[in-house]
Amino acid sequence: MKLGLQIPNFTWSGGPAQLGSDLAAVARTADQAGFEYLAVMDHFFQLPGIGPAENEMLEAYTTLGFLAAHTERAKLLTVITGVIYRHPGLLAKAITTLDVLSGGRSVLGIGAGWNEQESKGLGFRFPPTAERFELLEENLQYILQMWGEGDPAFSSKHFEAERLLNSPQALTRPHPPIMIGGGGEKKTLRFVAKYGDACNIFNAPDVEHKLEVLKQHCENEGRDYNEITKTVYHVLDIGEKGEKTGELVTELERLHGLGFDAAIGACPAVPDVSVIEKFGTDVIPAIEKF
Repeated sequence: MKLGLQIPNFTWSGGPAQLGSDLAAVARTADQAGFEYLAVMDHFFQLPGIGPAENEMLEAYTTLGFLAAHTERAKLLTVITGVIYRHPGLLAKAITTLDVLSGGRSVLGIGAGWNEQESKGLGFRFPPTAERFELLEENLQYILQMWGEGDPAFSSKHFEAERLLNSPQALTRPHPPIMIGGGGEKKTLRFVAKYGDACNIFNAPDVEHKLEVLKQHCENEGRDYNEITKTVYHVLDIGEKGEKTGELVTELERLHGLGFDAAIGACPAVPDVSVIEKFGTDVIPAIEKF
């Protein structure tokens, strides 16, 4: 079982002037502690439940490039990029650039998107649900073609491109892993089976059922279910002094027993690096034995 640290909150005591140095310290500590993944959200406004919209929020791919420069081994990704924020050519180029400059550590985290408030706030078009899922599938097709051989044209309902040139290509071959986020049973999990290398599903009461749905989609698509990395979103809370460590390890063992390969989530103690260090000594060695 592997762990991924997602950083969704940048409203820290040092303020924006200290944010760069604090974030670099968090990234280095998590990398050295043994986290498999280091992730950020792809949002422009802070989300309800974490803080008011006005709280600090960093642009995802600029931030991932910064994190790449301060880490050596952790894989870098968003959990999760909404397809409505970027043209697929730009998105493919960003992930490819991240992969090249990080030495082959990028992951494409992608989903249909949902945050209407920030889209309207910044003037991004927010299509209806059905169209967002059309865009998700076409993004996957476009990006996979851009990561393929040659530089052919691409044509779909929403995109026309004359030449999908991508130079340099990603170091990770045949391409950086594609993680499709969400638990939608009719489309999202079907897209995982058809196009994805990994899924990311929230740790909800129906999480075991979601894996069964994914397994059925894999059978329908002729895909080996075991090829797909199963990741689950779960808050990584061990308490301020590590008093909840046992509780977290027990839950991670349960999730591993269901078939999950990794858990990715926020740690409420960030940016306190001393708590991140405890993951390296008390949590990660324990769950690697599962």
